[in-house]
Amino acid sequence: MKDRLTDGLYGLGWAGVKKLPEPAAVALGRKVADYAWKRRGGSVLRLESNLARVVPGAGPERLRELSRAGMRSYMRYWMESFRLPAMNRQRFADEVLIEGAHHLTDGIAAGRGVIVALPHLANWDLAGAWVTSHLRIPFTTVAERLKPASLFDRFVAYREGLGMEVLPHTGGAAFGVLARRLRAGGLICLVADRDLSASGVEVDFFGSAARMPAGPALLAQQTGAVLLPVTLWYDETPVMRGRIHPPVPVPETGTRQEKTAAMTQAVADVFAEGIAAHPEDWHMLQRLWLADLEPRREPARPAEEERSGKRSEERSA
Repeated sequence: MKDRLTDGLYGLGWAGVKKLPEPAAVALGRKVADYAWKRRGGSVLRLESNLARVVPGAGPERLRELSRAGMRSYMRYWMESFRLPAMNRQRFADEVLIEGAHHLTDGIAAGRGVIVALPHLANWDLAGAWVTSHLRIPFTTVAERLKPASLFDRFVAYREGLGMEVLPHTGGAAFGVLARRLRAGGLICLVADRDLSASGVEVDFFGSAARMPAGPALLAQQTGAVLLPVTLWYDETPVMRGRIHPPVPVPETGTRQEKTAAMTQAVADVFAEGIAAHPEDWHMLQRLWLADLEPRREPARPAEEERSGKRSEERSA
């Protein structure tokens, strides 16, 4: 029942929001964001906790302001995404302004293949639509399998409708396909600021340890492709801005593991720069830092130890 409800709500969003006049969709997104923010649910509290690391000098009032702006930015992402399939393609050229696009187009022209790595900033789907519609460069991406399967199918159909090839993230199966696309001189785009798998690379991120995917760095080493970090942010107008940063070089010396660690840290540093400049547009509503992931067990107080001991004796009896 929960899966059907989730799928139905997303379906309603794609079917209904794109039919609304744009001012109505903007107003709806802001209203939903403010309602969620006022409820102070787990996602909002987690967002504030993450923002506290990004803006360490911020007090409680400032963090609440940032989290409210963050929820509005997050809902702007969803309202835009629901409307993207029906949006006039000319708007991608007019309302998406990306600096440093030559890094991407030069890499494609050279036939080397290009890897774009992005954090959860602003609207990465809108940036992808800009690439396929304005630059007219198709690309391949990877999507996490969602539950229910029908919801995952909706996301795949939505992104494929924007000109993207979407591979499911199932173990290492997608890696080989991505490598082939790059060796053929193609473009792949990966959201790469969060990895909770055992294969994630530990990086220093805002002064604390986090894990980020090894895939972008490994693919660059194995295929000779250009690795480009990208950061995005919202203007206070309908415009979304972004920057394609210079390529991350493959170190000349070191083991594959050492090279991967150095390259992933370089990507993390670019992400941190972009997130620090626009913290309200970082949609990280989940745990990220290792210190937040590892359960901390407090020492038992004497009374608790006594009760625990009695329970153990009773179970033994």
